Amino acid sequence: MNPRRPPPSRPQSPAGRAPERTDRNARPARPENPARPENPARNERNERSDRNDRGGRPMGPRVAPPRVTVTEHATGDTEVVFGLRAGLAVQAARAESIVAIAYENAVRDEIGPLRAWAAGRGVPCEEMAPRALEALAGTAHHEGLCVTTKPRVWMPASSLADRLLATRGVALALDRVRNPYNIGAILRSAAFFGVDAVLLGAPAPHPALPPDAVRVAEGGVEHLTCVRTTDLADTLMRLQAKGIRVVGADGASKQSALGYAFARPTVLVLGNEREGLSERVAARCDARVAIPGSGAVESLNVAVAAGVMIAELVRAKPATKVQPR
Repeated sequence: MNPRRPPPSRPQSPAGRAPERTDRNARPARPENPARPENPARNERNERSDRNDRGGRPMGPRVAPPRVTVTEHATGDTEVVFGLRAGLAVQAARAESIVAIAYENAVRDEIGPLRAWAAGRGVPCEEMAPRALEALAGTAHHEGLCVTTKPRVWMPASSLADRLLATRGVALALDRVRNPYNIGAILRSAAFFGVDAVLLGAPAPHPALPPDAVRVAEGGVEHLTCVRTTDLADTLMRLQAKGIRVVGADGASKQSALGYAFARPTVLVLGNEREGLSERVAARCDARVAIPGSGAVESLNVAVAAGVMIAELVRAKPATKVQPR
């Protein structure tokens, strides 16, 4: 019987340990970052792509054009009309003057047609947080909409007489009426009753429409011809010279405005909230009328008085004759 042979001993590592088993399926490791031969043609193409086709100068990294924001349009050469009805009226009356629109989420659906119009014409239209909109409007009473426009076009005072003579129309003149809420309420009544024009008189610089007045007018401003002057008395004199009658509202007058026969064309003048008509303007009036009351209070607010007098003013306006066909 042959004795068993002892098993062959495994070769020892230098440290006296058996070598680790290797995986027969493992792929041999690739050398890191093998060097590739340079391709002169490729390098030349890349160099050409980095050069400007016209000047041959190296071009920098491509940068997206800056995004023009709504606030960047609000400059000294523009006006900001705020208020929901006031802003929508701008689109209806003078859409070509709109340069940017800003609104808050609360009115998004209500101004849907305005947003669609802006998108179709490339007019910037941006949704803003209430605080940002307040900063743009300069007031918290923006009603969720600000429309930035080109400056409002004013009719020259020298053209007002021709307009009134051609239409046998009526106009309002405001003598130093300063409260924007009163101005806005007067303009709203004037637009409601179909007054042809409003003449603003105040010392230099040229009187302008306060933004709050435009908002309070609820869009009425866009339906009125606006005229301004720094010398109302002189402007009234020039209107009279062309045949325009001037009637002043004066609480001390004994002539009632109710039922008064206003001639055509006529300018009705309303005075300052406290002082009434100035002496120079009062002297230019062909007649002065008042609204009779109970005497319990001295007078009406100028905006309320304007509404009553405008109703009387247009009531007597002759109807336009329809020409037979």
